Amino acid sequence: MCQVNILEAKTNFSKLLMMLELKQESEVIICKNNKPVAKLVPMEKVDVSKRLGIAKGKLKYPININDGDEEIAKMFYESEDI
Repeated sequence: MCQVNILEAKTNFSKLLMMLELKQESEVIICKNNKPVAKLVPMEKVDVSKRLGIAKGKLKYPININDGDEEIAKMFYESEDI
């Protein structure tokens, strides 16, 4: 854990991010008047392969989504010149 004041964090922001990215630090505490006000931590990587198909079997939809209210279909497919 690293503790820096606001001016130092602003000046060395890229370096602080690199330290987190390279796992040299687990978190950076940013202080104002020697009091902690924020914590900078690395993002956890999300495995996007697990997101695909997450709702499989949970959603219900009609077999033919175009079947339905004829009035709505007319509004979309019939045009009136104004």
